[in-house]
Amino acid sequence: MVDFWAPWCGPCLAAAPEVKLLAKEMSGRALILKVDTQAHPELAELYQIRSIPHFVVFRGGKQFTQSSGVAPRSEMRLWLERAGARMD
Repeated sequence: MVDFWAPWCGPCLAAAPEVKLLAKEMSGRALILKVDTQAHPELAELYQIRSIPHFVVFRGGKQFTQSSGVAPRSEMRLWLERAGARMD
């Protein structure tokens, strides 16, 4: 899962602790990355990110699902489960 965010984005900063906890929970089962859209606008353009925070879940190198806006960790975990992440 990729979290597209920016340092000036209040909702992104609010979501950050939940994303960090999810990454810890899913260690070894799913990879969670963050892309600063301010530092890497070319990636935001490539994936057509129009609002942040924006989450894209990949499966087998292809986009599986995506969602804009702050989401609870339980919902983000569900996205990963649906994409095939093992749940121990």
